[in-house]
Amino acid sequence: MTISASIYDPQTECMSREQLRALQSERLRRIVRYEYENVPLYRQKMDAAGVRPEQIRGVEDICRLPFTEKSDLRDSFPYGLLAVPKQQIVRIQGSSGTTGKPIVVGYTESDVEIWTEMVARALTAAGGGADDIVQICYGYGLFTGGLGAHQGAARIGAMVVPMSSGNTQRQLMMLQELGATMLCCTPSYATLLGESLRQMNVDRSRLRLKSGCFGAEPWSEEMRQKLEELLGLEALNIYGLTEIAGPGVAYECLQKNGMHINEDHVLAEIIDPASGEPLPYGSSGELIFTTLTKQGQPMLRYRTRDICTLYDDPCPCGRNTLRMGRISGRTDDMLVIRGVNVFPSQIEAALIGVGGVAPHFVLVVERVNSSDTLEVRVELTEEMFSDTVSHLEGVKRALAEQVKSVTGVQAKITLAPPKSIPRFEGKAKRVIDNRKL
Repeated sequence: MTISASIYDPQTECMSREQLRALQSERLRRIVRYEYENVPLYRQKMDAAGVRPEQIRGVEDICRLPFTEKSDLRDSFPYGLLAVPKQQIVRIQGSSGTTGKPIVVGYTESDVEIWTEMVARALTAAGGGADDIVQICYGYGLFTGGLGAHQGAARIGAMVVPMSSGNTQRQLMMLQELGATMLCCTPSYATLLGESLRQMNVDRSRLRLKSGCFGAEPWSEEMRQKLEELLGLEALNIYGLTEIAGPGVAYECLQKNGMHINEDHVLAEIIDPASGEPLPYGSSGELIFTTLTKQGQPMLRYRTRDICTLYDDPCPCGRNTLRMGRISGRTDDMLVIRGVNVFPSQIEAALIGVGGVAPHFVLVVERVNSSDTLEVRVELTEEMFSDTVSHLEGVKRALAEQVKSVTGVQAKITLAPPKSIPRFEGKAKRVIDNRKL
C-alpha cells in the first residue's frame, strides 16, 4: 500500500541545522537557569561541579553540566524534582521501579501540550491524518504509552480506538470490524496479534491497516520484516521514556532510516557509557537527553542507559533533525557472557534469520564452575513442532551457529513447544539471569 505522508510542522521540523542549534542554545540557557533556581538537587549538583548557569552559553557547553541518573528520581520520589508548585502539575506519569519504588514525573498543562504535539508529528510521519482510525493497544494509566499515543492521534483529528492492552480476541475483532488503519503497541504484542490472526485463518486482506507505530522495547530490522509480513502494514519505530516524555520523543518516517528526534524540545548526546565522554555522530554509545521546554520536571543530561547511534546526515523526507538508530540494548540489561557484551536484540535478529522458529525467546544465564553459560530457549512454529528429530537437531545447530556468528558467544539452544514461552502485553521480558553477581 502506498502511503501519503506529510510533515506536521514543516517550519520547525525542516529548519536548518544552524537555526536549530541557535534555538537549542537559547532554550538550554533558559532551562539551566530555571533548574538551578527551582530544583535544589540541580543546584547542589551544579555547585559541586563548579558550574554556574551563566557559564552555559550554548549547546557547546552541555558537557560542563553534571548527569542526572535514574537513582536521582528514585531518591527524590515523589515530588523532589518538581520545578513548579504541585498546584501547577496536571498529570503524573510513571513506571514501575526495579527496587520496589516507582519513578513518577509531573507534567504541567504546557508539558502535556508539547508532548501531544511531538506524538502528532510522529503519527503524521507514519501517514496519519484526519481520515485515519488509530487502534491503541499500549497500556493506559501511569505508563506513558496509551495516553501519549491517544492524545497525539486526537490532535491530528483521527478516530481513536482506546483498546489498551490485553484481550487479544477482542482486539482482533475490533481491528476488523472498526477498520483500523493504524496500530500503536509494543512490537512483541503486534507479533502476537499477527500470529493469532494467522492461527485463526483470518485473511490478512480483511484488515485495513496501513502503518503501525511500535515502541516501548528494542526491536530489530528482522522483526520489522516479520510484522510487515504478518499484518500487511508499514512497521515504524517510535521512542519515548517516562523520564523525558512518552512516545514521540523520536519517531521514524516512511524512509525507515532512523528515528527523527524532536530537537526543538530535547537535546540529544551520545557518550561513552564507561567514561562519560562525548562521542561523535555515527558512534555507538549511551543516549543522553536534556529537556529544553519542559516546565514541571525538566531533566539535565539524563542518562537513558539506551545504547544507540546518532546520525546528522540529511533524510530524504525533508526533516533536518538528528536521527537515532535502533536501540541495540541497554547498559543496565546488557549481559556480559565470558567477557563479551550480549544484547537481547542481537539474539532476536539471529533467531528471526532461521526458519522454523517463532520470534519468542528467553535467555537464561547461569554460572557453572566459575564460568558463564548462556541458554537460548526459543519456540518452534506449529509446522515445525511435529517434524523429525533429525530435522530439529539441524535447526538447533543452525540457531547455535547464527547466535555465535552475531554475538561471538556459544549458546545452548533449547527448542520449546509452540505457545510455551510467556507472552507479554507490555514490554517483553527476555532475560533470566541466575548468576550471583
